[in-house]
Amino acid sequence: MTYRYLRDEMKIDPNSPEWHNLRQVMKRLVAEKMVRPLSGPDGGFKVVTQVKAVPVFSKVRERRPPFELLFPKDFDTGMEMDFAKDIVIREGDIITIGGVSNYGKTCLALNFCGENIHYFPILMGNEYTTRVGETDEYEPTPRFLNRLDAMDWVQWTNGTGEDAFTLLPVRDDYAEHIVKDKINIIDWVNLDASKLYEISHLEETIKAELGRGIGVLVLQKGEFATAARGGQFAKDFTDCELLIDKFTDSESMLTIGKVKEYTKPVIGRTFAFGISHGVKIISFREIVKCPQCWGKGWKKSGNSSLPCDECFKTGYIDK
Repeated sequence: MTYRYLRDEMKIDPNSPEWHNLRQVMKRLVAEKMVRPLSGPDGGFKVVTQVKAVPVFSKVRERRPPFELLFPKDFDTGMEMDFAKDIVIREGDIITIGGVSNYGKTCLALNFCGENIHYFPILMGNEYTTRVGETDEYEPTPRFLNRLDAMDWVQWTNGTGEDAFTLLPVRDDYAEHIVKDKINIIDWVNLDASKLYEISHLEETIKAELGRGIGVLVLQKGEFATAARGGQFAKDFTDCELLIDKFTDSESMLTIGKVKEYTKPVIGRTFAFGISHGVKIISFREIVKCPQCWGKGWKKSGNSSLPCDECFKTGYIDK
């Protein structure tokens, strides 16, 4: 909205008293914070969204306990990831899984879905659905179905044979499709390379739509980067950050990044695990930096360096 627009719309002569009166009205609206003047030659204004104060102690408020979210389990032992008991997840929280390609991001996302199937979660996946011919209909991809079949410990349907989860073919505008009060799993968030900073705003808008639900966002990450693509912007609205890297050719490494609330220190702890059939987490264990090579994978030997025989050049040993 600009003065020019108002003059034209109201057919006001800029030399008339009405023009003076209009300017006074706009000044009063600015003072009352109904509109905000914008910089520019046209004298624009932005209408200020009006908000009401939220009562805190003057109204009875329910103190709700942490959200009982189940983390993925080791397939062989049936044990939940042991750090999970130390992380406090609350309604409206966002968990981000930032990882390199092909080392377990989707595995974790589907395991979060499977372990929490009793909440009837929402799945949005870039590679979970494909369009049927030239229609507006979608169907699950063969790889997605194979992964669900491999997770034979999960009951994917309810008592009548209907899906116990909702699969949505969403590839952008994620916040618009968030289902309030549900676990919403997005695998994965794809942003233009020149706009990775927008991940912060996206997480903010998703968080605003979650209600009493939880968001699990899968993001791409550079190898051994300390954050998903978007850097610090990816951490801004994250409540629990899980980072996945290559450990060996056959195993992945999970590092706990930012955690907003915990019962004991967990940030920086590192774990290794294998993946069977694309979805079964096996041999999950905590690892620490090798005391012989200090995590470098190589040891000094005179004027040269040799592969560390303690950690087999991985830089880590089992704790």
